[in-house]
Amino acid sequence: MGSQTTTEQTPGSESDEQVLARAVTDLARRTRFPVAFGGLEQGDAIHVTSIVGARTRRLDGLIVRASRGLGGRALVEKRPRLALDYRSSRSITHDYDRAVLGEGIATLFAVPVLVSGRARGVIYCGSWAESPVGDVVARPAFAVADELSTELRIREEVRRRLSMAPAGEASALAPAAREELRETYAELRSVAAVIDDPQLRERLARVEKRLAALSQSETEPSLELDVRLSPREIDVLACAALGSTNSEIAATLSLREGTVKSYLQSAMAKLDASTRHAAVAKARRAGLLP
Repeated sequence: MGSQTTTEQTPGSESDEQVLARAVTDLARRTRFPVAFGGLEQGDAIHVTSIVGARTRRLDGLIVRASRGLGGRALVEKRPRLALDYRSSRSITHDYDRAVLGEGIATLFAVPVLVSGRARGVIYCGSWAESPVGDVVARPAFAVADELSTELRIREEVRRRLSMAPAGEASALAPAAREELRETYAELRSVAAVIDDPQLRERLARVEKRLAALSQSETEPSLELDVRLSPREIDVLACAALGSTNSEIAATLSLREGTVKSYLQSAMAKLDASTRHAAVAKARRAGLLP
């Protein structure tokens, strides 16, 4: 596991650590365990930066090394780890007893956050008394880890693709870099379409708008249109902009092919375009697509 800087900002959004903090707060709310904390991986260690519900400051600044303690095992093994009775557990090292037991935690549950197969961090929830961890706790904990993983993966991909673009105005973008932006935008739309969390969808939407703005060219006049496309119409147009057929768009967005055709026809009518290519061109000039 290589080192990872966690203070990077995705354009128009917050830092990775702020995203983690939201997830930890959500973890405490959804599992109803009294204390939750978490950290992202840096240099083969988990740096705990977010803590909710703690009664002391023992967890502040905690750094958990790979393979050490409960979280270190979860990080290396890439699977959840449970210490029902943390004090007497023989399956972990007790390097961090001063912090964990000092906080008064009896049961501790650690869930790794996996991004593209790599452990990107660990989130924990704990209780003051020994508490069984059944589906009521495990399922929401897994869901929070999955949602955090999705957002971190998208943010990393956006950063990677934006780093490939030349500095300066979008008019300086090379064709390949511009196409990278468009592919990223279409991928974001398809991922956002299946996410139920409204806050996560809203944050993804802000990143999408930033990508669309970055790709606008100064050499082409912008188009003022009093048009409102539905989210699904934009999803379909974003895929069509990459040259996808109706059947390919349907597979990407988990829609029926006839439904895709209906959305395309609706978007074309709103944009007063006779073909899908003309609709894409108008949508780009109006800033609705990158």
